Amino acid sequence: MRHHSFIDGLASWIAKYVLKNIPQGAATTCYVALHPQVKGVSGEYFVDSNIGKPSSLASDAELAKKLWEFSLSLTVSE
Repeated sequence: MRHHSFIDGLASWIAKYVLKNIPQGAATTCYVALHPQVKGVSGEYFVDSNIGKPSSLASDAELAKKLWEFSLSLTVSE
């Protein structure tokens, strides 16, 4: 579909309103890594350079355990 200019143009037009560009996408990571205001802050979830509330899925301990076990199964050589 990438060679259909109408669809590509429409997707690009919509994307510029709902997606972040590269500097916007990197801003929170850079803020948390470099800003003195968050020095020593640990275990928090950040969104748009502010502490945010994680979703219920991100707070699900049982789901986290399943993900950890699955991740181990991908990395452990037998």
